[in-house]
Amino acid sequence: MKTHGREAGLHAVVVDVIDRAYVLIDGAAVRRRRCNIKHLVPIPEKFDIVKGADSDDVLAAVKSAGMMEKFENIVEVDL
Repeated sequence: MKTHGREAGLHAVVVDVIDRAYVLIDGAAVRRRRCNIKHLVPIPEKFDIVKGADSDDVLAAVKSAGMMEKFENIVEVDL
């Protein structure tokens, strides 16, 4: 879940690790982009996708897990 920026409170999937500080994220309501790992909070769900999966594969994995509603809604962020 993102904690900073305009997408704070939205859930995203980590698609790839760029380096020690950044990952590539994607999601239903989150644009595919590079994100600082300090701006993310892990959630217990895990999806089986390949490294560097495209947006369609990410959305298909979220839908098949029945979590689309969670990934489309904003969650309150308490820091």
